[in-house]
Parts: sequence; structure tokens; C-alpha cells
Amino acid sequence: MDTYTLIIGISLVIIISFFFNIFAKKTNIPSVLMLIALGVLIQFLPEKYNADIYANLSTLEIIGNVGLVMIVLEAALDLKLSSDKKGLIINSFLVALIALVASSFAIATIIYFVIPGADSYYNCMIYAIPLSIMSSAIIIPSVGGLTGVKKEFMVYESTFSDILGIMFFYFMIESNEKEGFVEVVSYVGINIAVTLVVSIILAYGLVFIFQRLTSQVKLFLVISVLMLMYALGKTFHLSSLLIILAFGLVLNNTKIFFRGERLSKWVNEEKVKPIMHDFHILTLESAFVIRTFFFVIFGMFITINSILDPNVAIVSLGVIASLYLVRYIVLKAVVKRDIKPQLYIAPRGLITILLFFVISGHSEFTIEKFDAGILLFVILISSIIMTVALITYRGENVRKVLLGQLPKIKVDKNNDGKDDDQEKIIEHNVEEQDFNPFS
Repeated sequence: MDTYTLIIGISLVIIISFFFNIFAKKTNIPSVLMLIALGVLIQFLPEKYNADIYANLSTLEIIGNVGLVMIVLEAALDLKLSSDKKGLIINSFLVALIALVASSFAIATIIYFVIPGADSYYNCMIYAIPLSIMSSAIIIPSVGGLTGVKKEFMVYESTFSDILGIMFFYFMIESNEKEGFVEVVSYVGINIAVTLVVSIILAYGLVFIFQRLTSQVKLFLVISVLMLMYALGKTFHLSSLLIILAFGLVLNNTKIFFRGERLSKWVNEEKVKPIMHDFHILTLESAFVIRTFFFVIFGMFITINSILDPNVAIVSLGVIASLYLVRYIVLKAVVKRDIKPQLYIAPRGLITILLFFVISGHSEFTIEKFDAGILLFVILISSIIMTVALITYRGENVRKVLLGQLPKIKVDKNNDGKDDDQEKIIEHNVEEQDFNPFS
């Protein structure tokens, strides 16, 4: 494939992804499903347009690490801390943490006993963690139709699931060489302590310096500094994603972190606000591009035979069942009531795929008989469940929404262009969403 053909292909993929997003907003069908389908279709292009040579794992590993930094930064910039949200934040953190750990053990057990050649439970855990991480990249845009505490809960929970899941995964990867429980716990404890100290110092320092930069070209400078800190942290075996998380939290919550007579003088709110706006745009645009190419490339790696394999389907259904069973138990224990539609909003997506590409670069963890089709089934089914739950919760008919904007008979006595019966159902659901079980 020549250079210009490749540029045309890349441009078309981004343009198509843009229209997928528009369609997703109207139907609640996650755009990731359409992107995966696009990747599968690309496999059937004539050989002269074959893009397999560009979709190699080494390239994806570099883009993947950049993607992880941008995802954690985007998630941190969505976490607004305040005293009135203390209960909500604590409970969403507990649900994310407990569900992540419990789901990982449940899925690891399924892989260990069902998949041939999975004779190391440790390796099974490495494979299980990515499947246990909720996708904030899918959830945050999808819950825009929710209001009140339900929407905030899902934003916080999915964000915490991303961050905790990534940290948990890399701790498992890096702790492999340690022997014994005590040595692993000591290593993790020291690692977290050192990283926290470094993260706090760097976060305060970066925010202090960043707001004083007068050059118009500064966003990518800060991104480069964060990438440098991330890479250096990895070199010294630190959990360097904490550095990214700390910077995002401090930047987004300057009133909390810069309190007191001395610290309050370090930050200028008027300068921080436009910086936050620019950062949100940058992370949003970057996440869109990264999400687009990763799901398309993931589709290119999928073989049709794996989709039709009954064993893959059985394992996938077992994984899905364990995910929602654990989620139901955790939500009932922590939230206690009014857990719909939160129970069904648990899609897997970008981070799951990114971390599986990381596993492929570590031969010591590889389970040969683990089929990539399992990822596809889990992402597909969990996304469909979320789609149906969101459509039905807002009072709409699933079939009508999925079939598009077809002409239909409606009662519109107040001449506002909306079906009166439909409005009553949606208003009722919105009122129910304002119930706050965390207060």
C-alpha cells in the first residue's frame, strides 16, 4: 500500500467514526461495536489494500501507552471533588474496587478450569483483570441521558474502575518476579508510597509552573512532560499512572489542594479555567482518535472462525454471567436500593483491549488457547445489555429506536413536537433519577 492510499484510509476511518458517534447518540448503540465491525470488514479488502503490516503489536504498544496516559488524564479531569459528594465518591470507589477484585477472581477461576493450557492461576488473573475493568470511554458518553446521582455515580465508578484496574494490572505484571506473599505486599506498599510522594510533588509543581507559562503552545508541552514522567516511572518500576492521576486531580480541584494563606497564593483561578477548558478539548479529541483506531485494529485481529466457535461462546457467557452476578451483589451490599439501570451499565472496551495487547508482549504470561473471540463476545454482549437498559429506562421502545427514525403515530396535544405519553414516561424516570441513596 502506498503512502497516499494509507492517508486516504486513515482519513476515511476517522470520518466514518465521526458518523458512528452521531448514530450512537441517536440510538444508544455504542460506536465501538460499529468500529469493531469496520475492522472485521477491512480484512476482506483486496490484498493491495491490506493494512496488516501497519497494525502490528509493536506499534500498538506505543500507541497503547499514550492511550493509557490520555485515558487516565481524561478520567482525572472528570473527577470534581467536593464535601457534599463525599458519600457518592466513597461508595462509587468501593463498588469499583470490590467489583474489580471479585470479578477478577471469578473470571480467573473460569479461565483456569475451562481453557486448556491455563495451568497457572497467576497468568489467569493477568487475563482476568482487563475483562473486569469497566470502560469509561463508553460509559461517560452513554449516560448523558441520565440525570442526578445516577449519572454522577456511573461517571465516578467507571473512572475509578479504569484507574484501579490499570494499576492492579501493572502491579501484577511487575510483581511476577517476587517470591512469597510478604515480599509482594512489601514491594507494592513501598511502590505506592514512593509513587504517591513523587506524584504529589510533581502535581503541585506542574500546576504551579503550567499556569505561569505565557507561550500559546503549552498543552503538548505538558503532555510531553507527563509522558516523560510516565516513562521514567516505568523505568524505575513505579506506578507512574498515579503521577497522571494526581496531576489531573490537582488541576481540576485547585480550591481543595491549594488551601490556606500560603498555598492559595500559588494558584490563579482565572488562569486555570481556560487551561482546564483546553485540556478537556485535547483529551477528548485524543481519546476519540485513539478509541477509533484501537477498535478498528482490534476488529482486524479477529478471525471469523473464533466468532463461530461454540467453546468461545460458552466461556464468554460464563464471563458475562460472573460479571453481572458480582455487580449485582456489590451494588446490593453498598448502594442497597435503586440499582437500575446502573446494574446493566458495565460495558468492556478500550482499556480491556489495550491491556490484552500488553499481555501479548509478555510471553511468560501467554495462555496459548485463549481466543481473542472471547474479548469480542464480552465487549459485544455487555454493550448490548447497556444499550437495551438505557433505552428501556428512558421509556422508549428498543425495537423502534434500533430501527431508526421511522414514521409513527403520536399524540401531541400541546403541539411541542413530542409524543405526550412518551413525555410522561421520560419525566417519571427523570424524577426517579434524583433519588440519592448516598446522602
